[in-house]
Amino acid sequence: MIVFVVNCGSSSIKYQLFDMTDESVLARGLLERVGQSGSVLHHRSDETTHEIEVDAPNHTVGLKIILDTLVDPKIGVLKNIEEIEGVGHRVVHGGEQIRESTLIDDNVIKVIKDNASLAPLHNPPNLAGIEAAMSALSNVPQVAVFDTAFLATLPPRAYRYAVPRQWYEKYRVRRYGFHGTSHRYVTLRAAEILGKSVEEVNLITAHLGNGCSMTAVAGGKAIDHSMGLTPLEGLVMGTRSGDIDPAVIFYMARTAGMSLDEIDTTLNKKSGLLGLSGVSNDMRDCIEAAEKGNTDAALAMEVFSYRVAKYIGAYFAILPGCDAIIMTGGIGENSLPIRLRICQLLSNIGVIPDEKRNEEAIRKVGLITADDSKIPVWIIPTNEELMIARDTRDVVEQMAVK
Repeated sequence: MIVFVVNCGSSSIKYQLFDMTDESVLARGLLERVGQSGSVLHHRSDETTHEIEVDAPNHTVGLKIILDTLVDPKIGVLKNIEEIEGVGHRVVHGGEQIRESTLIDDNVIKVIKDNASLAPLHNPPNLAGIEAAMSALSNVPQVAVFDTAFLATLPPRAYRYAVPRQWYEKYRVRRYGFHGTSHRYVTLRAAEILGKSVEEVNLITAHLGNGCSMTAVAGGKAIDHSMGLTPLEGLVMGTRSGDIDPAVIFYMARTAGMSLDEIDTTLNKKSGLLGLSGVSNDMRDCIEAAEKGNTDAALAMEVFSYRVAKYIGAYFAILPGCDAIIMTGGIGENSLPIRLRICQLLSNIGVIPDEKRNEEAIRKVGLITADDSKIPVWIIPTNEELMIARDTRDVVEQMAVK
């Protein structure tokens, strides 16, 4: 089965084309500056990347450009577009209504629209991609894979906030969590690596990148998660503050005269590593600056590592056991000093890092703790696109059986 995976942002379309016979990637790419001048398609096939200037005034035109490229006689990988048997879409927010990947119909579209207020930067462009694909590939099954789905198993004690009940019932204020597709992928891979069924594994999974989140997994299911109503809660991130006293918002409004919009922008786009370091939202830049003596950058690294270790400790306390800690994402997969520091901070629960193993596990699966570590720490590169492709294949196959 050939599966086309689409991830639409407000001004971009990421895509991968999979042959699910062996889960190989036939082509991948990124269309940038959709709806703006100077649109560029970065298309990769046969280990070659092609940069093509295009005119993409909207997602519908942009998707058509991508599909035309996939069948281009020179750089395409398909003879005709009818070879695509399923389209998988990344959708950020399914609210409480949708708990698994599902065939897109009018009801699913309504759910995506209804939850747009909870994910205003993501659900609308996700929907634009769905509508464009349904127009271009009208006879092909379209499947929505929700970031929130894996986290739908959180119990009320984990997802309810201690606020008036009406806030939850009328305004849907609760913990939803994000990065669920990534956490699900590494949970499944960890079960394979540990030689257990997914129903047997108890894990702490840490997706560490520009956006960061953690999940406590018991018996293969999410029971707690660090992000909340929005992706702002939880760990320190590239530009997001993570956990703060909510009274800080009112304090800054009263004492600094900041508007709610200004505070919102500051906490989401000017805080985190960027706010602490004053250097960058990129951990690599912070590490480089710290090595040159920048104490603010060094503090940013320390706060980041400390917050991750603190969440791991909290999740360790609520799990029935912990088979492994999993790190993934750009920082988790690549940042040697941060991974090492997090492990060192976990010595009280018996984590013993192995520096040589840490150095070897770059962008690949690898154990970074010693054999006598009470809890192993594994690096598992995430692959959300493959997870979406697998779900799409499964939904399409289930349709065929029915």
